[in-house]
Amino acid sequence: MIKADQHVHSSFSSDSDELLENAVNAAIAASLDALCVTEHMDMDYPTGEFMLDADSYRAELFRLKELYSDRIELLFGVELGLMDYLAPRLYEFASSQPFDFIIGSSHLVDGVDPYYPEYFNAHGDHNGILRYFECILANITTFADFDVYGHLDYVVRYSHAKSYSPAEHAELLDEILKKLISMDKGIELNTAGLKYGLGWAHPHPELLRRYRELGGEIITVGSDGHKGEHIAYDFDKASDILQAAGFEYYTVFRQRKPEFIKI
Repeated sequence: MIKADQHVHSSFSSDSDELLENAVNAAIAASLDALCVTEHMDMDYPTGEFMLDADSYRAELFRLKELYSDRIELLFGVELGLMDYLAPRLYEFASSQPFDFIIGSSHLVDGVDPYYPEYFNAHGDHNGILRYFECILANITTFADFDVYGHLDYVVRYSHAKSYSPAEHAELLDEILKKLISMDKGIELNTAGLKYGLGWAHPHPELLRRYRELGGEIITVGSDGHKGEHIAYDFDKASDILQAAGFEYYTVFRQRKPEFIKI
């Protein structure tokens, strides 16, 4: 079983009510060796949510890190919501704290979160997914201070095209993957796709295999859990998913440096 969950949120993120200490205890109950908390920081989110109080978050995490040091390793992470024009502010924020791990993610496309129905009402399924991937490419062209790109096909969670195939966007996705690999950036296996009923963990198995075929090696595993019961969600399936895609190792980040752990 994968023993480190590298994508978890608590009440320091606007979309979670779970106390951080409860999340830590849930990780211990799940027999994890390490938990990386990756609270949301989404600048310019239209409702004003997802602005992280990084100092308060850091203080609580480091308190718990010491308190639970004999039971689990706690790592200090963040999930940055990327948009190309935010790059200067994101660079400043990323360097402002001693993060162990930074996830770069796309949550907003042209100022709209695909979580909301109006996104697909405006774009339709195919064009909405296409536009999301176009924004990922723009984001990684302007900003590089992250370690892995999060839930690459997050957009599909909320579309009506649950059976989408990455082959529909193969050229663009190859460009994204090659760019990430050239930047020495990884991707994540995000088991929330299983929780949301997609039938697969993000990214789609075809996309996961393609990343490996192109030479990608850095892969973290995260539940994207916002509640204690979702930490390490379906991690019993994660090893098989990774091995089927050609991976022999998964990755844990400390002080922004990857450690490769045999599956």
